[in-house]
Amino acid sequence: MQQAIAIFDSGVGGLTVVKEVKRQLPNEKIIYFGDTARTPYGPRTSEEVRSFALQIVSYLIKFNPKMMIIACNTATAVALDDIKAILPIPVVGVIHPGVRTSIKYTKTGSIGVIGTSGTIRSKAYQDAIHMISSNIQVISQACPEFVPLVEKGRFQNEESLDIVRRSLEPIMHEKLDCLILGCTHYPFLTHLISEVMGSEVKLINSAEETAREVSAILFDRGQLNASMNSTPLHGFFCSGDKVIFQKIAYQWLDETVDVKHTTLVH
Repeated sequence: MQQAIAIFDSGVGGLTVVKEVKRQLPNEKIIYFGDTARTPYGPRTSEEVRSFALQIVSYLIKFNPKMMIIACNTATAVALDDIKAILPIPVVGVIHPGVRTSIKYTKTGSIGVIGTSGTIRSKAYQDAIHMISSNIQVISQACPEFVPLVEKGRFQNEESLDIVRRSLEPIMHEKLDCLILGCTHYPFLTHLISEVMGSEVKLINSAEETAREVSAILFDRGQLNASMNSTPLHGFFCSGDKVIFQKIAYQWLDETVDVKHTTLVH
């Protein structure tokens, strides 16, 4: 049986990573878990997020995956090292891939980061950027209203644009040329964010960069699935309303997915 790539997120945001993995690695099987019953993770304590992440990992590891992707920036910031320490398979977070890309693209040496309150509070992006280049100015902004918008499937109307504009107002006039979408929910709002920030600001989608890193790691380990005989059968699980999850998955992935409701031990 083909080993899958396991991906988890606080909700539907990780579907942005699923979409990129499917696009870049179409032969790979994916097992996805969205903790929609407990989203958003951003306002929660580090201890809560770490506990939830370890709970999900213990569930997903039963599927015998060959790799684990933490498609949640908040969980990556607080639990990446803990999860790496307990799993015998490669574990990839979504912070470092986006960081490396932003450093490659910036010309002004000024990079913006938007994320949940938890991610921004952790300074994970700032620390990761300065670990590579201490001369770069990092301008961070928490956008706590973005995740609830996406989780409700409201990412294309006029009200959403007003919320995006209000959330980004503090950094709109900063001289940054790159803006890291520091939450996997945020690519759902790419068009609105770009409209507010202007076309001269390059948006860094961590989902795209994470999928590239996954591809490189699996290639190096000789674990890419080269078989093109059949379409991989993906598995989707969520802890909350599976009807809403399925609707958003259809909008984002442009296909109907079978979603199973799974209640983890709380």
